[in-house]
Amino acid sequence: MKRVLIISYYWPPAGGSGVQRWVKFAKYFPALGWQPVIYTPDNPEMIAKDDALGADVPPEAEVIRRKIVEPYGIYRSLFGRKGGGTSEVNPIHGGKKSLAARLSLFVRANAFIPDPRCLWIRPSVRFLKQYLQAHPVDAIVSTGPPQSMHLIARGVARATGIPWVADFRDAWTKMFYYKHLPLTRWADALHRRQERSVLDEATRVVSVSPREQRDFQAMTRNTVFLLTNGYDPDDYAATFTPDGCFNVTHTGLFAADGNSEALWRVLAAKKAADPAFAQALRIRFSGKTDAAVFASIRASGLGDCLVDNGYCSHPAAVAEQRGASVLLISLRREPEYASALPGKVFEYLASRRPVLGVGQPDSVMAEVVRGAGAGEVFDWEDEAGIRTFIDGVWERFRNGCSLDNPQDISRFSRKELARKYVELLEGMV
Repeated sequence: MKRVLIISYYWPPAGGSGVQRWVKFAKYFPALGWQPVIYTPDNPEMIAKDDALGADVPPEAEVIRRKIVEPYGIYRSLFGRKGGGTSEVNPIHGGKKSLAARLSLFVRANAFIPDPRCLWIRPSVRFLKQYLQAHPVDAIVSTGPPQSMHLIARGVARATGIPWVADFRDAWTKMFYYKHLPLTRWADALHRRQERSVLDEATRVVSVSPREQRDFQAMTRNTVFLLTNGYDPDDYAATFTPDGCFNVTHTGLFAADGNSEALWRVLAAKKAADPAFAQALRIRFSGKTDAAVFASIRASGLGDCLVDNGYCSHPAAVAEQRGASVLLISLRREPEYASALPGKVFEYLASRRPVLGVGQPDSVMAEVVRGAGAGEVFDWEDEAGIRTFIDGVWERFRNGCSLDNPQDISRFSRKELARKYVELLEGMV
């Protein structure tokens, strides 16, 4: 069996979308002739914990955990928001910030490049060069962000000559928050040199979004391959019984600048006009949601319909998706987000429930949702379009019609995508 070293900051028991891509690939690799060897921090900063994802780690996997020193948590404790709750999904944005927050962000942007995990690069390269002499591998995969993982792989590949895939789950300098970083000219130039170096030196480059693939391709002579995220059929195999409510459901991260006041107005007006709808409506969130979103819902008179589950395990999130009447996905109001393709889109497709997207109607997400026959994407303020969509789903729900999407989406199966990834690895080695 061939061996592939996977350098990833995110690994169980950490939760969140950043973990799932490579946990799922690792799950299916052994059956395709590749043993996953995971290199990951022993003490990472965990925004969320999800022990359930550990069940997908195959017994053949070798997991190497090494201590990481990262100053980001110290900055947040000194300068960031203190207390129990979190009000912002992502503090790097273009809105107003306190002096302490601006100072923290300036230090983070200019002292730690490409990200606060950069202090792990040199120790990791030293360790892995020695480790691989006794435990050789056939290929290396680095997955970022954090982009420091790519720099670890670059150092190891330079020293050993082992073929290397740079797997980008998101953009780098074209990431939506990059323009909000208070970078000096020196820091910006260093980011761009590092990005170009990774793109040029990697044996293969992989992107998860066709537009981000295009952007990366414009920066390098290397061929950039597209291998999207997907869904695991095993997660959706169990039988499920609906609860009888009209559930408008969102799972995962929901940032304030993705909020759609028009959606809440549509639901509030329909609730006021239709007693049956008012009795059936539930607005359900499972994940990290910005406090401003909840405030907006309550201000619209929908507080009694709100169900906040907070962060929950991946199986629980899947159950929420399958129990939805409408699955809500919201893009941030950032131009770069039109190129992004959130991983949960594919799990929404697997749930077979109607998908209501709010964001850029010409986004990559909109192309995937429409192409799969799963739903529609409207501008955040397109009240008429949102109303028509909600009315249509409600009529089907009230009349007992199936809401399931019957189209074939097997091309997005994690198992099929793992097969394609192994083909890439085989061609590289």
